[in-house]
Amino acid sequence: MKLARCTDGGVPFWAVVDPDTDMARPIVGGITDWGPGVTKGAGEAALTFEGSARPLSSLRLLAPCENTSKVVIAGANYSKHLVEFGVAPPSQPIAFLKAYGALIGAQDPIRFPPLTEELDYECELVVVIGDDSIDLNDPLASVLGYTAGNDVSARDLQRSGPAGIGMDLYAAKSQDRSTPVGPWIVTRDEFPPGSPALRLSTSINGEIRQNGTTADMTWDVGELIRFVQPRVSFGIGDLLFTGTPEGVGQGSGRYLNPGDVVEVTLEGIGRLRNTIEPKTAESPA
Repeated sequence: MKLARCTDGGVPFWAVVDPDTDMARPIVGGITDWGPGVTKGAGEAALTFEGSARPLSSLRLLAPCENTSKVVIAGANYSKHLVEFGVAPPSQPIAFLKAYGALIGAQDPIRFPPLTEELDYECELVVVIGDDSIDLNDPLASVLGYTAGNDVSARDLQRSGPAGIGMDLYAAKSQDRSTPVGPWIVTRDEFPPGSPALRLSTSINGEIRQNGTTADMTWDVGELIRFVQPRVSFGIGDLLFTGTPEGVGQGSGRYLNPGDVVEVTLEGIGRLRNTIEPKTAESPA
């Protein structure tokens, strides 16, 4: 089942969608209302439908989460990606938070932050938590499903942290309207048991820059949830980005530019297609 958060220009709503038939069936309530039931395997029986089906193509797809959701980023999770940064593999997962205001939908334009000259891309598998009763012995049981993300990063801001303090990941990863997520959540029951092994890629203006598989993650989905939960507990609807494979602009020096079309494709889920907006001057305080 595919679950999308949509708008027709009015109040956002959730829907079960079928892109093959261009159909969206609006459902009642938010993810906290039906997420646990779907996560536990009830399927459509956990949902209450509202009104008539609508053409999916007539709707704007929003990031498939709500503004009460936490956005957790797991970094340094692909060994070849670490080579691009010249750092040794860490002995445990690395995780931090991204601001909700950074998130945009699957076809929304990406804002070019005025403070950066090095805007980068990162295709990622994103986990959606559907039940806040996390069993550390079976962490995947709390997963509603999966979606795609592009963890767009300002690399010069990332390196700007004071000596001895470390990277400024908040500035680098939380720039307003810069992180596409979507196009929808594909529920966990659509995938084989265990952590998904899916192809993922990034292309810029049709040129493939990243081409990897989530099977190469150092820590799989279950291990990441098991690491994060005791530190910052997950809630229903929270997102967990799981890291990116090699091929980012940091490694080649080929960063994003205004007008670039960035496509992230994740096997079994779908595609994000976003254009980089023109860079504008920083707004006065």
